[in-house]
Amino acid sequence: MRMPAITIRPITLPLAGFADLAAEARGQGRDFVDRMDTEWRDGSNRFDAAGEVLFGAFDGERLVGVGGLNRDPYVAAPRIGRLRHLYVLTAWRRGAAGGALVRAVVEAARGGFDCVRLRTSAPAAVRLYEALGFAPVDDPTATHILMLGD
Repeated sequence: MRMPAITIRPITLPLAGFADLAAEARGQGRDFVDRMDTEWRDGSNRFDAAGEVLFGAFDGERLVGVGGLNRDPYVAAPRIGRLRHLYVLTAWRRGAAGGALVRAVVEAARGGFDCVRLRTSAPAAVRLYEALGFAPVDDPTATHILMLGD
């Protein structure tokens, strides 16, 4: 099986292939991709505040993953970012897509944020985030944090 040539780029919704991501996530009991779509449509989160961005992971022109950077809505400090709604199609997991999305979010956060926080309960996601330098944190609104240096 060939390894995908994954590219990461900023996206806006609606986008071809997004419905496939949402359907697969929904089938796995993950509602956050549908929530991202709802929040985009109602305007409550379009990843368009200062420093925010929504990325897509593409294998050729096929959307295979998404992930975004927001100001963390659970804290009052404006320089704390939050990695949100990271999802990669099952067939592209264990490849480069998830890591590439996380690295793109972290790079986008540098300079505008002091750290990036996230919340996950998925064991595979925990392994990915910790392999990329996120540390577990004991906080009711986050499970992991990555401090950003200069």
